[in-house]
Amino acid sequence: MSEVTTEVPQAKLTVLDRWRYYLAFLFFALLWMGGLAVVSAVLLPQHLKDVAPQNYTAIFTALNSATALASLVSNLLFGNLSDRTRSRFGRRTPWILGGGVVGGVSLFLTGAFDNPWLIGFWYCVCMFGLNAMIAPIIAALSDRVPEDMRASMSAFMSLGTTIGQSMGTIIAAFFINAVLPGFLVSGILMGISGLAAVLIWPTEKSAADLPPVESGFGDLLKSFIPPTKGARDFWLAFLGRTFLIFGYYMILNYQLFILQDYMGIEKTRSATIMAGMSTVVMVAGLIGSLGSGFISDKIGRRKLPVAAASVCMGVGYLLPWVFKTEWSMFAFAALAGFGYAVYGAVDQALNIDVLPNPEESGKDLGILNIATTLGQMVGPILTGILVGVAGYNGVFPVAIAFSVIAVVFFYMIRSTK
Repeated sequence: MSEVTTEVPQAKLTVLDRWRYYLAFLFFALLWMGGLAVVSAVLLPQHLKDVAPQNYTAIFTALNSATALASLVSNLLFGNLSDRTRSRFGRRTPWILGGGVVGGVSLFLTGAFDNPWLIGFWYCVCMFGLNAMIAPIIAALSDRVPEDMRASMSAFMSLGTTIGQSMGTIIAAFFINAVLPGFLVSGILMGISGLAAVLIWPTEKSAADLPPVESGFGDLLKSFIPPTKGARDFWLAFLGRTFLIFGYYMILNYQLFILQDYMGIEKTRSATIMAGMSTVVMVAGLIGSLGSGFISDKIGRRKLPVAAASVCMGVGYLLPWVFKTEWSMFAFAALAGFGYAVYGAVDQALNIDVLPNPEESGKDLGILNIATTLGQMVGPILTGILVGVAGYNGVFPVAIAFSVIAVVFFYMIRSTK
């Protein structure tokens, strides 16, 4: 009988392995977010404006909702399936590699059609590929990284996300008048992200000798049931994350429209401003991500950094609402970018701290990541509704209120400081 082995986090990683994880999380996040940001922040809104000039806002809102729903389903699905995978390549690796291929190809195809239905179909497929990578990668934080290094690792992922988002927006500005080549670049970036992670970090151990899982369809369905026992703090973290993401994506996904429709800035100047804002976000993210992650691990606190991040983001939403100028959007980029980077650096470490059952980390972290999806889905829907009812003056105060609500939920958590 073969010996059953599980891959558990070591008490201490070697310096080399630590940096391999750091760089894997960094480049994975930088590449997939860079590819997605090229599309989501600039090229997709502009593509819709070009192909459907009469109702692009409504289509954009519907697409955001559909793709967020696809992310919600796929995050939970692939997190759980990776928990149950018994491959000689490990539990997580096959999904990371396959997801990169699907995500990259479908992201390119999103820009290859003028029909809104086909655009929406391929964008949804892209979300399935993307989450087939993200859910297992995040679960690896629990599987393979010691507890006192998780915020630092999460910080490198947050840093990659921040830089990638800025890089993608800057790249997109060069393709504002020729979107198809931009979609190709975005697909390549996302397509190689999973491969980069797998090649850089230490090879995942075989999962072929792990205890088998129940294989019946009923057992599979039961495995998707959310945690209930000892899960109070788990759900508080879920709610805090949901409301924070609500506010952030209410503004983030509408930056181009805020500049053009709320502030009256023309198309080319808007793209230039967004590129400059992305540089500000990148610098703020560099400072916020690395500093907060290492500090959180050092002092052993998670709630204080995420609460401070929420407040910082709320102030960032206030400025363009009050001043309605180009500089106020740059201030938004600095404050919200810094706050989101601080939050992202500590967020995954906090989520792992509140897991009811580490053996189901892929599934439960997938559920927590649904909070991000809900925010991405509901935030843009709410923005679209508010713009229709009260204009953009109704959007900013709601985003600020959501940031305050997030702080309340985070501070109600008891199982971590």
